Amino acid sequence: MLQLGEKVVIVEDSIEQNLPIGEYAFVIAYDRNPDNIFDYMIRIPKINKHFFVPASDIEPEEVLIQEAVDLVEREALIDYALATRNEELFFKLMNGEEVDEAEEVEVEEKTETLTAEDFIRQINLRAWI
Repeated sequence: MLQLGEKVVIVEDSIEQNLPIGEYAFVIAYDRNPDNIFDYMIRIPKINKHFFVPASDIEPEEVLIQEAVDLVEREALIDYALATRNEELFFKLMNGEEVDEAEEVEVEEKTETLTAEDFIRQINLRAWI
């Protein structure tokens, strides 16, 4: 149940009241009548009107922000998996499986041992540039 005065976002207009979808609103009252379809009364400051709405038409702002964060995180992990050619992480993300944080950090490190000659050659090359 939403708190009075809580900032919400209109995500749907199921009763076709011409609600401005995507706009912010504030919960100003509950409708506790069980015979009524409406759950809340909201005020939309941008158009300066009050509407009775069902709970399915509005979402708390924090929930929508968390969904956006999860989407950005998933996209970043996909980019990381493609950049590092980590097929296992990529397939887990694409199949919708849960990825542990340990797997996110896991990077295939290539440890190459350089001979003394190769090391000196690289130093001389960098010094020349």
